[in-house]
Amino acid sequence: MTLLRWFVAGLGSGWLPKAPGTWGSLAALPVAWAMVSYGNADVLLGATLALWVLGCWACVPVLRDMTNQDPGWIVVDEWVGEWLCLWLLLLFFEPVWWLWLLGFAAFRVFDIWKPFPIRQLEHWGPPWWSIMFDDVVAGVMGAAVLLLAWEIYRVV
Repeated sequence: MTLLRWFVAGLGSGWLPKAPGTWGSLAALPVAWAMVSYGNADVLLGATLALWVLGCWACVPVLRDMTNQDPGWIVVDEWVGEWLCLWLLLLFFEPVWWLWLLGFAAFRVFDIWKPFPIRQLEHWGPPWWSIMFDDVVAGVMGAAVLLLAWEIYRVV
């Protein structure tokens, strides 16, 4: 069980003090960068999908005896949401430093703000699913807003 807790805590990043989601997202950045630098965006997508499945699976036993069904220290969902946001951006841009910064910021804004439908998805389905799914949608929305902003910038 300890290994599973460490895994869903984003290799321990979710146990850092104050703002565990931000720490988890920061910890996910160099891992994503390494996958793209030494592989490519497809490697990042494969890892994202695998981590989504493994994160859902690992949350089941971790949450079993907990009263809080979405503890802040579980940040594997931040890794998945941020990686998805970055992968979507990599479909349109080269992996330059500012892309990583913008992807991180856009994902965090949507993950913290939780506009419709993200807040509703936090409670949709069993906890092992909803923990992960709201961050997946936050990643998609973060990337969508950045891509829309880029298109507006190009037109103007």
